[in-house]
Amino acid sequence: MAHTIYNLFNRKATPQSMPIPGSTQVANSAGGFAWQLDPWKRLMRFLVLGTEGGTFYISEQALTRDNAQNALRVLAEDGPRFVRTVVDVSENGRAYKNDPALFALALAAAAEDAETRRMALEALPRVARTGTHLFHFASYVDGLRGWGRGLRQAVSNWYAGKNDEQLAFQLAKYQSRDGWSHRDLLRLAHPLPEGEARKALFRWAVGAEDVAIESLTGLVAGLEQLQRAQSEAEVIQLIREYKAPREVVPTQYLTSAAVWEALLPSLGITALLRNLGNLSKVGLLAEGAGIAREVVGRMTDRATLRRGRVHPLQVLAALVTYQQGHGMRGSGQWAVAPEVVEALNTAFGLAFENVVPTGKRLYLGLDVSSSMSWGMVSGIPGLAPREASAALAMITVNTEEKVIIRGFSTNMIPLRIKAGQSLAQAVAAVSNLPFGGTDVAQPMLDALKHDLAVDAFVVYTDSETWAGKIHPVQALRDYREKTGIPARLVVVGMTSNGFTIADPEDAGMLDVVGFSTSTPSAIADFIADRLGAGEGGAEE
Repeated sequence: MAHTIYNLFNRKATPQSMPIPGSTQVANSAGGFAWQLDPWKRLMRFLVLGTEGGTFYISEQALTRDNAQNALRVLAEDGPRFVRTVVDVSENGRAYKNDPALFALALAAAAEDAETRRMALEALPRVARTGTHLFHFASYVDGLRGWGRGLRQAVSNWYAGKNDEQLAFQLAKYQSRDGWSHRDLLRLAHPLPEGEARKALFRWAVGAEDVAIESLTGLVAGLEQLQRAQSEAEVIQLIREYKAPREVVPTQYLTSAAVWEALLPSLGITALLRNLGNLSKVGLLAEGAGIAREVVGRMTDRATLRRGRVHPLQVLAALVTYQQGHGMRGSGQWAVAPEVVEALNTAFGLAFENVVPTGKRLYLGLDVSSSMSWGMVSGIPGLAPREASAALAMITVNTEEKVIIRGFSTNMIPLRIKAGQSLAQAVAAVSNLPFGGTDVAQPMLDALKHDLAVDAFVVYTDSETWAGKIHPVQALRDYREKTGIPARLVVVGMTSNGFTIADPEDAGMLDVVGFSTSTPSAIADFIADRLGAGEGGAEE
């Protein structure tokens, strides 16, 4: 009996299937115990990571519902802060997809607080930057509230805030999505056209049949002429004249190398990343070709990546797709150009902010348990949290000199990851590993067992730990006590569930969202104590 009581109430070594006595831990989705993530930190995880694909323990639908309910709680707590957070994540390119931010903005636009609604509607052009974004927002908000004067005015302001050229581009490139079109929104919002050119564009968008082609301007005029083009040469001439994007080119011409060569100068960097396979299919990225050198140059230009708000996951998604030599649905094949793969590796690192090395002794622990192999990070096919964590860890491995990197499940697993490797090699190193349970205490136990001097442990995990005989924070404190090193712990959350293994009361522990563009810098600044004393527990 005494032994049983000792196990149940031992604050230094508690099985992960039970809460640490006296703590505020709650049961996680795997049956273990962890801390409930602060609601604002959970909002950040949702905005950055989304919920597509769900997790090993939680379906996508349930995860989305839980995050939505959390968003409503923090929205009611502080609406203006909520809106500022949404705008910051969206406007500064901190998330791979803008959909969670648009959904959150729609929630704010339907809030009970009038000031919150006003701020949300005023922020619409900053979060919904394209026609597709606007359609997504309309789809979300339509299910949350009626189309009152404030909402209709916000949509009207979205159109009014663009000059004629910008408006024509949005109308032509992004014509409909999610069951919504410009025709629907213009009829709801009734923006007043200023000038004949804008009046013609609006009438064209709502489907008026008596709009003269000569009265149209910008890309809308180009789209009308492209639809009537009789030859490839005419199509190419119109693409160059109007700087036309791929979306307005008739489909039958998109197998032409000459057409893609004409499209290339006007392809934005994100469109370029999405179309690497198409460029290879038509032969433009053949090794040594001049166009290939141009494409590589654009992908590895830091200023270009920043201007295009390129998120690291966009680069990683491009790499995952391109290097397999065919589309995700298996349709269309291409020859993989080695220099393009190398450029994508370089672009991945450049897509993060500059990281100043800490000079500390680091231990990177990558959770490679079965739960990390489930689902998709930000809905990217083929990119589970396990592979994504390896890619993210490569930033630290290539920045710091003193790094130990190992995988863990219920025991330690050697990983062939080292500085100088390609991103593809790092992802391959954690692929096809044996499944197992989750014990996030393993990195600290391993360091203690092998007498490793560690200033900071950085653990990439979904926090669904349950299999260990001691909680991770207890293992860390045991390591601190036995080595005399005030080691820190950084927990990089790879899914948007509501749990963390970091004790929110311990200033030597930090939660961050995996794949925010500033994640590596936040980790380095915390480890090197550049954030100031007592700032642990915060989440970037």
